[in-house]
Amino acid sequence: MSSCLVIQHLEPESSYAISEALATVRIEGHDLPGRSCGPSPERPEGHRGIEVGVQRRNRPDELLGQVRADVDLATWELDAEVVPVGDGLDVRGPHISGPPGARFVYLSSGMGDGSGWFELFRPAKLMLDAVPPGVLADASELGMLVGRLGLTDPKGNPLCAAVRPPLIERTSGRNGG
Repeated sequence: MSSCLVIQHLEPESSYAISEALATVRIEGHDLPGRSCGPSPERPEGHRGIEVGVQRRNRPDELLGQVRADVDLATWELDAEVVPVGDGLDVRGPHISGPPGARFVYLSSGMGDGSGWFELFRPAKLMLDAVPPGVLADASELGMLVGRLGLTDPKGNPLCAAVRPPLIERTSGRNGG
C-alpha cells in the first residue's frame, strides 16, 4: 500500500508566519477495496455495496461525498480553518473531529445502496496530529493540505483505525509539482 501526504503550494513563496487562515483539506483515496469484503463477527455473510465518505463532526449519519468503493480514485475537499494555539496550530472545520491536539478526519466505510442509506462498519481516523508543524504552517499560508493514501488494508478490507505514519508519508512541493 502506498500513501503520502503532500502540501500543494498555491503561491511561489513560502513563509512560516502563523496566522489564522482558511484552508482546504483535500483527501485523495486510491486502491479502494471494491464493493464487497469478507465476513466479520457482526456480519458473518460479509459486507456488500461498500461505499466510503467523510463523516461530519458529531454526525455519523451525515457523509460528505459518499462514493462506491470500486472507483479508481475518490477525492474529498473539506473546508478548514488553521488557527494558532499556544506554540502550535489547530485545524478546525465541520468535518474535523476530536479535541485540539488530537484532531482527525473520519473516513467512513460502510454498506450503501446509492440512495444515501449507509451502515458504517469500518471507520478510519486520518490523524492531523501526525502532520509536522512546518507542513501545517505551509498549508495555513498557502491554502491547501493534500493527503493521498491507499484505502485497502493488507487483508483486502477497507482501511480502518488510526491512520498516521508509516501509512502516511509527508512531503511538501508546489502545485502541479
